[in-house]
Amino acid sequence: MKIKKLLASSLCCVSCVIMLSACGGGEVSYKDGSYEGKSEVYENEDGSDEGNGYAVVNITIKDGQISDCTLQTFDPDGNLKDENYGKASGSTVANKDYYNKAQKAVASCEEYATMLINNGQLDGIDAISGATINYNEFIEATENALAQAVK
Repeated sequence: MKIKKLLASSLCCVSCVIMLSACGGGEVSYKDGSYEGKSEVYENEDGSDEGNGYAVVNITIKDGQISDCTLQTFDPDGNLKDENYGKASGSTVANKDYYNKAQKAVASCEEYATMLINNGQLDGIDAISGATINYNEFIEATENALAQAVK
């Protein structure tokens, strides 16, 4: 019983810290180290598979500040979305518009990671047009990583 109360209390405290940091409600201190966060698998409500997948973020904290960040997105089967994302059968572009949209989403990964390093926090980072799904996955994965780093 005590363990359940302690666990519930700890989860509540971590949640409060995350909410306060997201709202700019106070300064959050981070432990130095490397942290990984993962988002849940995103699935479209309409049943289409466009954009389905999840994100993994790796964050390095040095001197209490975010010093490095990488963001990668994957399809639900765990395949990395890279320069081939949006191509039909791996090597040909069957639909140029779809491919361009898919590649814009891939490029947003580096942009979101850079924004986090430059901004030092999630607050103030806006979605990139055409990469909203990646943005939502990025926010969730980053919150999960930063929750591990809170002092």
